[in-house]
Amino acid sequence: MVRGNSIDGYEQLGLILDFAGVLTASPIEVHRAWCVSEGLEPGAWRATLNDHPEGRRLYAALEIGEIGQAEWNEGTAALLGEHVDPVNLMGRAWAEVPPARRMIALARAAQAAGHRLALLSNSFGLDPFNPYEHVGIWDLFDVHVVSELEGMAKPDPAIYRLALERIGLPAEQCVFVDDHEVNLPPAAELGITTVHATDEDRAVAELEALLGVTAVLTV
Repeated sequence: MVRGNSIDGYEQLGLILDFAGVLTASPIEVHRAWCVSEGLEPGAWRATLNDHPEGRRLYAALEIGEIGQAEWNEGTAALLGEHVDPVNLMGRAWAEVPPARRMIALARAAQAAGHRLALLSNSFGLDPFNPYEHVGIWDLFDVHVVSELEGMAKPDPAIYRLALERIGLPAEQCVFVDDHEVNLPPAAELGITTVHATDEDRAVAELEALLGVTAVLTV
């Protein structure tokens, strides 16, 4: 795990969280199973979004709001296969990805302790499928910085500066959590403590130590 400056000794801290892979479980296996259910090869979703030139272009445009989710659904369905229904494509692929219950409990504990919470997320669309409302975490945050709404995406340093501005705390009092390592250096360069969330339990344990709180799961 990557750690920046110490944040010990501050009364109020800022917790800045990514969404997918941090507040949700890793979507990889769910997406593989979904592909099979759609009559596709198990790796078709990731290959189309990550490796296909047009798939990468469409996803990058979606992230910063150049196209909406409905347009993305149409374009990406065509790349996946002519038999793939574009209606709510993103929602169908993400519907079974479970929330990261321990990380959400950690965020609630931080909120209860008086710390400020910010969502800093590269968007994958808000309409017709809103992933943040689907998982039920939108109202947990004091501030929201969603790339689609801001016209810029991580790892652009400007979006981290915007998150700090909105959370209203200096970088040295904030910790940022992301599952993609490429998104951490711009935050660290601003003086934000960073946590690379490759495993939910380990990331929660590190955050408990940094923030002085305990994540408690409710039944």
